[in-house]
Amino acid sequence: MMNKYEVVFIGRPDAGEEIIKGVIQRVRETVENLNGQVIKVEEWGKRRLAYPIKKYSDGYYVFVETSSNSQASKEVERILRLHEDVIRYQTIKKVEEKVVHKIKKAISQAKETNQ
Repeated sequence: MMNKYEVVFIGRPDAGEEIIKGVIQRVRETVENLNGQVIKVEEWGKRRLAYPIKKYSDGYYVFVETSSNSQASKEVERILRLHEDVIRYQTIKKVEEKVVHKIKKAISQAKETNQ
């Protein structure tokens, strides 16, 4: 089953542009090799961090949206964790609107029956 995931990772600020492009390409290849699809890649660029991470006060932000299975998502996280130029990453599984609507409807019905 294909799910939508959003991955944001922060690269070292002193890493060159070719290194960041290499990490993005590695993520793309991993997702596609595991029958997934990269929907969107946004390079947000170098920004100030809210607090220092591994003694860095700046970082290079990259956003990747994918449609893949959970195995591909776990493999992307493994790659980012092991890459020395990535100082932080986070993956979020997106919930579809239909599911959110069903949950809200069930909650409102439960409230009505309890009153």
